Amino acid sequence: MISGHTLGKMIGMQELIDPKDNAPFPTPSAFIERLTLALPDFGSIQWVQATGSSNDDLSQRIKRGSPQATPWLLGAHTQHSARGRAARPWQNQAGDTLMFSCAFEPNIPLSQLPGLSPALGVAACLALRQLLTPLLGHESCQQLALKWPNDLQWGSGKLAGILVETAQRPGSRLPCLVVGIGLNLRGAQALSAQLSRGIADISEILASASIASIASIASLASIATIAPIAPMAPPGPSGVSAPNASIPGAAPALCPSLIVATLAHAWQKALDVYAAAGYAAFQDLFQTVDVLASEPVEVIDQGRVLQTGIARGTDSIGRLLVQTDTAVVPVLVGDISVRRQPNAGPAATHKGAP
Repeated sequence: MISGHTLGKMIGMQELIDPKDNAPFPTPSAFIERLTLALPDFGSIQWVQATGSSNDDLSQRIKRGSPQATPWLLGAHTQHSARGRAARPWQNQAGDTLMFSCAFEPNIPLSQLPGLSPALGVAACLALRQLLTPLLGHESCQQLALKWPNDLQWGSGKLAGILVETAQRPGSRLPCLVVGIGLNLRGAQALSAQLSRGIADISEILASASIASIASIASLASIATIAPIAPMAPPGPSGVSAPNASIPGAAPALCPSLIVATLAHAWQKALDVYAAAGYAAFQDLFQTVDVLASEPVEVIDQGRVLQTGIARGTDSIGRLLVQTDTAVVPVLVGDISVRRQPNAGPAATHKGAP
């Protein structure tokens, strides 16, 4: 089994930041320019002003048999037909949510696909923890956790949702994968009030970071494993933007293109690991980010409660394990939703190390 340390190195991230929290959202051309530098292994990188669904666009491109080498990345400022798990529709406003998809052709047979959703969720969670740790500290970043199979949470608020789908290239024996994400950048308070449930966003998370933590970034820039991304503000000699002295105590802000590159790179490396070792390589890592660990949960399908019990992590193929009064029941990815029982109280903050 591949250790957490080894996998962590394989999905290592670039730690450049932009401290200007009032910087404009990058233009599509700026995204393309920065991501092309950061992701040299990607055969196609596109960012558009608007589309229906980036997952659908890449799936159709695969089905048409595009000869361009994968991986591909497609992002959009707005998506009018975006959806989450169970085809739940949702929309966004430009700059409020970071929405993009990647297409991969991993050598993974259909029989091993069920564990991909939690595996890619683990990879995304660990990658973002690593990106945020220099700003917020190790302990604070343990608030970033994974709700099985692939929702990212900060504390009790949902930060991002990941959607993993398959598409078949003509004449290919194995399926291609399309992995999409919607990650909240701002507007969490209003959305939380609208939906009557906890929502988190990057701007609120970074508000807890102090300017003093920026000094720790300079020592990390030289060991980055992704090519540097041009920051939105002029960089200093170390390649890291200087603090904004005109705003005392202002929180730093992650460049959106850096977050995209971080996640795309993490998924690419995680799929290499998965193709070689399956979900078993991620089973122990899942425990380090599992927000539902030992929590009472209800397994719900189409509004009907199927199981009630205690969440006990995942098995060797990525199924959630729920301990009921009579047995430990494995729950398949994609078939259900998992929710805390109403009387279970707030989630405990996970303290495990990545």
